[in-house]
Amino acid sequence: MKLAIREKLLPGATIYDQLALARELGFAGVEFAADQLDDRIDEIDDALRTHGLAASGLYMGKTDGWVSADIGRRQRANDLLREALSCALDLEADYVAFVPQYGASDMPDLTPFASPMELQKELLIWLLRGFSDLADAMDTKLALLPLNSEETAFLTRLDQAVQFRREVDQHPMITIAANTRDLALEEANPLECLRNHLESLSVIYLANSGAGLPAAGGLPFPEIGAALRRLNYGGWLVLAGKPSADERERHADLAACLQYLRACELC
Repeated sequence: MKLAIREKLLPGATIYDQLALARELGFAGVEFAADQLDDRIDEIDDALRTHGLAASGLYMGKTDGWVSADIGRRQRANDLLREALSCALDLEADYVAFVPQYGASDMPDLTPFASPMELQKELLIWLLRGFSDLADAMDTKLALLPLNSEETAFLTRLDQAVQFRREVDQHPMITIAANTRDLALEEANPLECLRNHLESLSVIYLANSGAGLPAAGGLPFPEIGAALRRLNYGGWLVLAGKPSADERERHADLAACLQYLRACELC
């Protein structure tokens, strides 16, 4: 399995320092935030090549608006997604992960014609249909990321994301991302959920239930590792979570986390 880490978790004064540490620790790739990435493409590409690492993918972060009632917000979100796909192509990244909506809906209630949720679902289906050909041309997957219900009122479970894939005929460039923290918060059986939907996943984010780095005594990472190996998962695993403010502590935390993940056969 391929293990990557989010750039923001890596201590270092420059991207070269950060990627040198990622290589030293044993990561195969790094995931980058899509925000304002265009100006950094050449430097990141050079640093990746220097240290023999891959760009696993890009993450849209707090960007949303794709299912907003405001047409201006939707257009801006679409423009940012196009830019992210272009950057992903330049970096030869495998995916662009995004959350369709944070927080509550701003859609009007047009019942009996359509509820706010029904309107949002239709908008997301149109988005995925419209972007599937572009993603194909860019050779980059789009990955829908469900969140827990405290962070979004829209997409909270993997089976919901799988349904959107069905609406676009399971287009190979329309995929799903999963976060172990959100699975633990929303799914009755997170491990079974992963098993059932593994073929739709292009990236799995590894984080503990408190949004920290994976560690012993938290989520069932040994069982997750065994299941993913048994089922020959071929996508990316990406270390996520909140970084320590102290860079020396962060280095030690990452080393300890990697040791634990190796014991769980997740890298």
